[in-house]
Amino acid sequence: MPGYKQTEVGVIPEDWDALRLGGGIALLSGHHVLARYCNSTSGTPYITGPSDFASGKIEHTKFTTHPTTLCAANDILITVKGSGAGRMVVSDAEYCISRQLMAIRPVKWDGEYLFYSLLQNSTAISAASTGLIPGLSRGDVTKQLVPIPPLPEQRAIAAALADADGLIAALEGMIAKKRDLKQAAMQHLLTGKTRLPGFSGEWEVKRLGEIGRALIGLTYSPSDIRSFGTLVLRSSNIQNGSLTFDDNVYVDPEVAQSSIIEVGDLLICARNGSRDLIGKSVRLDGRARGMAFGAFMAAYRSEFNNFISLQFQSDLIKRQINEHLGATINQITNKSLLSFQVPLPNDSAEQTAIAEVLSDMDADLTALEAQAAKARAVKQGMMQELLTGRVRLI
Repeated sequence: MPGYKQTEVGVIPEDWDALRLGGGIALLSGHHVLARYCNSTSGTPYITGPSDFASGKIEHTKFTTHPTTLCAANDILITVKGSGAGRMVVSDAEYCISRQLMAIRPVKWDGEYLFYSLLQNSTAISAASTGLIPGLSRGDVTKQLVPIPPLPEQRAIAAALADADGLIAALEGMIAKKRDLKQAAMQHLLTGKTRLPGFSGEWEVKRLGEIGRALIGLTYSPSDIRSFGTLVLRSSNIQNGSLTFDDNVYVDPEVAQSSIIEVGDLLICARNGSRDLIGKSVRLDGRARGMAFGAFMAAYRSEFNNFISLQFQSDLIKRQINEHLGATINQITNKSLLSFQVPLPNDSAEQTAIAEVLSDMDADLTALEAQAAKARAVKQGMMQELLTGRVRLI
């Protein structure tokens, strides 16, 4: 293609170079700090590894009174030891860094551009880690090839991608605020502390066993599994409060007849290796018609499930789940489930009104999350085009 050339990093513009990372940076290796020199209140902020920037931003919780290697603001921190080898973040201040990290300090190139370029090629960097405990040596880092445009174009690319990140951050901020507002609304509306206009009737505290029943899930053996048949809903079919079908198991239809769910049932994770997943739930819609559910799940059937399903998203149910969890077995039995207590408006119209208000808030959240997902996809496309020179800004 005219104006482009083939290099070790692929096809790039003729006025770009494919250079080793070590030729344009200073690289600082982190060092261990003894535990007796660490605390949670004073000294130099201390970053120990990728757990301190799991969200993509640094959220340190430790300090040290005996700092070793210090990174600077705008250094690129890269994880070089452990399962997170290759994960990166841009430093926003001076930190002491542990031996699990190295600091890449741009010298010849634009730092923001370099971060985005390395991020785009993070898979290749991670693939360089070797050994029983994954790790990257200084050589693994410095020998990485990077496509390098002229400096003005580096800055233009970085500015465009930073704008995309700004939009994503703004949307994520709005999502977090909406979630907080919904949680606050749930705390008030689902307990009767705040009443919707036009409602003043009494509420009663009811045990789930008084107003509905819990069904027993299907126990099946490997010989019952089929490539098609009756789908058995499991914990993996509930993601973020929604029903998903990315990880499915099917059984012989005759096996499943005793555990067929109905539309409107509340499907609940009742047993799981992770305590945090106990109680995650979804109210089943028409897509689940004719399906079964597994033995590690519970199905709660009640005419009040449009309201009860909301209670399962609240702290009220979460507290009761925690009270009933065993010390060694992460499960809630159907007996425990039916003993849970919920405040319930006597007026079904008020139940419906509350459900509609919270459903509208969910719809707003879903729309914002869709916008954020689209913004991330657009940014990913921009990175693929801009960081390879297929689209030129200068």
